[in-house]
Amino acid sequence: MEIAFYKYQGTGNDFIMIDDRESLFPVENTKLVAQLCDRRFGIGADGLILLQQHPQSAFYMKYYNADGNESSMCGNGGRCIAAFAHYLGIASEHARFDAIDGLHEAIIQPLPEYTFIKLKMMNVASVQKLGNQTFSLNTGSPHYVQFLQESVHELDLIKEAKRIRYNDTYAAAGINVNFGTLQDDLVITLRTYERGVEDETLSCGTGVTAAALCLALVKQLPSGNYAITVKAMGGELKVSYDFDAEAVSFSNIWLQGPATFVFKGKYLIG
Repeated sequence: MEIAFYKYQGTGNDFIMIDDRESLFPVENTKLVAQLCDRRFGIGADGLILLQQHPQSAFYMKYYNADGNESSMCGNGGRCIAAFAHYLGIASEHARFDAIDGLHEAIIQPLPEYTFIKLKMMNVASVQKLGNQTFSLNTGSPHYVQFLQESVHELDLIKEAKRIRYNDTYAAAGINVNFGTLQDDLVITLRTYERGVEDETLSCGTGVTAAALCLALVKQLPSGNYAITVKAMGGELKVSYDFDAEAVSFSNIWLQGPATFVFKGKYLIG
């Protein structure tokens, strides 16, 4: 069987996109997904996303990590699939689609070199404080966020992230690990180690979102609406949200940035 695929990236976080509205992809074949995502023996990507039919919304986003396993929400993947849906003609400047964590809304703005996507993320009702400037929260995927005094570029990220990712608390379910440095009051430089990829990725949308929310707690901001700039290794994203300081909760969360088509092709399954 021959599979048509499309490659997209969002600030360096790259994905294989497959139009699976006819439900032809072998969804239980985790070895095939891992093979397709392999950077030496396959197409190469941080993850694979199927665009599937959904009865109540424009489409359903089914996301797999690079290890072949279906996973939780991917923010950059959500932005990229919105751009892909626009390319396929099933989404205009607005789209509503379902994913594993529920309904998402996307605002789509095609530009000459990329598509600018604003993606509405799930509300976050609680953040666990683990220590000094260290937090745990779920933004569609589970994240550990720690802010450092020194530059994140000086950090041995893989070593430090694995120490957290594989400790007794997180080893079974896994967690994404983020280290950030505050550049300015509302600007963060961020590096992320992603579970399922088991390596640093150039950008992680749910991680960028998690760090932006935690900034409100680090800076002890009052209730209000904020727009945070997050500089991931692969590019710049913005996160806007409404913060309730008394309830320590977040709503109206939007992840914003470019989604770029890279190439398309066909892959022959033996």
